[in-house]
Amino acid sequence: MSKPPRFDLLLVLLFTVIALASNSVTVATPITQQFKEAPQFYNSPDCAVLVDEDESDGEASILCSDQAVHVAMTLDTAYIRGSMAAILSVLQHSSCPQNIAFHFIASATANASFLLATISSSFPYLNFRVYPFDDSSVSRLISTSIRSALDCPLNYARSYLANLLPPCVRRVVYLDSDLVLVDDIAKLAATPLGDDSVLAAPEHCNANFTTYFTPTFWSNPSLSLTFANRKPCYFNTGVMVIDLDRWREGDYTTKIEEWMELQKRIRIYELGSLPPFLLVFAGNIVPVDHRWNQHGLGGDNFRGLCRDLHPGPVSLLHWSGKGKPWARLDANRPCPLDALWAPYDLLQTPFALDS
Repeated sequence: MSKPPRFDLLLVLLFTVIALASNSVTVATPITQQFKEAPQFYNSPDCAVLVDEDESDGEASILCSDQAVHVAMTLDTAYIRGSMAAILSVLQHSSCPQNIAFHFIASATANASFLLATISSSFPYLNFRVYPFDDSSVSRLISTSIRSALDCPLNYARSYLANLLPPCVRRVVYLDSDLVLVDDIAKLAATPLGDDSVLAAPEHCNANFTTYFTPTFWSNPSLSLTFANRKPCYFNTGVMVIDLDRWREGDYTTKIEEWMELQKRIRIYELGSLPPFLLVFAGNIVPVDHRWNQHGLGGDNFRGLCRDLHPGPVSLLHWSGKGKPWARLDANRPCPLDALWAPYDLLQTPFALDS
């Protein structure tokens, strides 16, 4: 079941800009993207009832419920179009969409009013909260990488989820903004983590693991022993199931920061926020079926060329790499698989209003 779309988003954004101006806040960039309202999605009859009808703050209770599926994503103006498509895909393929709680991490310096208005207008029934992320908490630790987009402080927010989200959120599925699901996210969220594992993700043990670190790292006797007694494999950090209780107990944010501090002194890797995760977790994660992260559809980090799917079934399509489907579609130079992202695009074009 779905409700008819409404067309008041432009008005909402106009009031947002006026409100910002009245508070003497300078809007750094013009708001040019407008999005359609998504259909409302309802739970199937066998879904758990997480909110009583008489409960005054049902959204708040879902945001802390152990029975809810908790999803964490970053949110910014540069990738908002991808985020909107990802949210729609999660809801559309969920059997219990009303039991999903979204936790969005946004830079503390971002235009929060615009982000809130955009999400609320396109998804008026969404259970969500936006958490401010202090860029300065990680900026001092970031080293330049092979692609400038990887150096954005918000790209490192996944390392701070345990600090940013309330303690009542004990397990979360982290998702990048350049992906869409074509399966029920509850299946991924239910991944067993065993007695002591902190996170789960699809592993790729055929990848050449040594290439993720510099010769300086491998030639240093003490550093190269980091993976002793482990069988490390590459995993993409754009799709992870994380036990936040265990993360907090093990203080894994500090462990990641310690590797970033070392990187500032000795160049031991080249690829942004991924290598610290590999240094801390590779060889100690629960492997997830590859269907849950068909990654690399954005090509490599330099040219963003078209790529095919990996063999096997697909539950999640991920445009990691330089090429993003919305940019290629706008440039009329799409890759074949970009057509699978297009149905989830909520961008409202001025000449294609829904009737």
